[in-house]
Amino acid sequence: MDIIINNSSMTPIYEQMVGQIKAQIMNGEKKEGDILPSVRMLAKDLRVSALTVKKAYDELEREGFVTTVHGKGTFVTSANQQLMLEEKKKEVEADLEMAIRKGRSCGMSDEEIGELFQIIMEE
Repeated sequence: MDIIINNSSMTPIYEQMVGQIKAQIMNGEKKEGDILPSVRMLAKDLRVSALTVKKAYDELEREGFVTTVHGKGTFVTSANQQLMLEEKKKEVEADLEMAIRKGRSCGMSDEEIGELFQIIMEE
């Protein structure tokens, strides 16, 4: 499984894992029914604690992206289109918030940011 851990990142390792696995599911790299590596195997491959991998899998299950069958493994669930759409919307919202913060940090007024947004929307 292609997961890249950035140890110097301020983002916790389990959150990095969750984000990357969700991205793989949303872009179709991982499909419904695909089995994820076992907790121990992935922990060994990434050189992280099994508890970290378990926390990531638990979060993915809580969010509805995977399901764990005791004794069988963790599987990608059927892609809930509404859930996927909501995830994409959250990403867009975060990107817009970051752009607004950048604009304000450069001294742009809210009106200037709004005008720029309208210009970009017209393209």
